Amino acid sequence: MEYTIRIKKDSKSGWLCGQCEQLPEAISQGKDLEELMLMMEDAIKLVLECKRDEFRKQLDGKNTMVRKLRIGNETKQAVKAYRGKRVHTV
Repeated sequence: MEYTIRIKKDSKSGWLCGQCEQLPEAISQGKDLEELMLMMEDAIKLVLECKRDEFRKQLDGKNTMVRKLRIGNETKQAVKAYRGKRVHTV
């Protein structure tokens, strides 16, 4: 999965601050771009872990099913092909 990070440089400290566009809760900082990106990766993982835990608590004890889905090139190609099909009604 790929994430977009919006980066701003603090004018006083010179540090870089980042926020993930897809997960706005994921925010971090670093003294340079390399450190910021490492810190953002950690922040994104933590946000996803928290969201997963919250979701599991909501479904706890309810009639649920768990399936794994790997998003990759094959899935993306299948989605593009599906979206490209015309739906005919009779």
